[in-house]
Amino acid sequence: MFIETLRSSCILTGGSFITMLPIYTLFSQFLFLAEAGDNNTGLKLIGAGICSFGMIGASLGQGVVGAGACLAIGRNPEIAPKVTSTLIITAGFAESGAIYALVISILIIFVA
Repeated sequence: MFIETLRSSCILTGGSFITMLPIYTLFSQFLFLAEAGDNNTGLKLIGAGICSFGMIGASLGQGVVGAGACLAIGRNPEIAPKVTSTLIITAGFAESGAIYALVISILIIFVA
């Protein structure tokens, strides 16, 4: 039942597993908290899962940037090299938010 619910929610959000990854992480940590006898470990993992929600914004931002680039190249194919270079730079900026969320999640898990 649990797996089917996560699978259907992934399909409803466009089938992007990366977009749904923080939600998978959060739910798996709730299950870990229920099974583990140590509350501190479970709560620490739940905090890391909540922190990883920053990856959702980065993946949505990259999707918007990619869609805009495809529309621009479709309307004016001659500017494809300029749009592609701008796309790569902007995608790097959008990805930096996901990297920050990942680093903070790893710090919460291993340092705290």
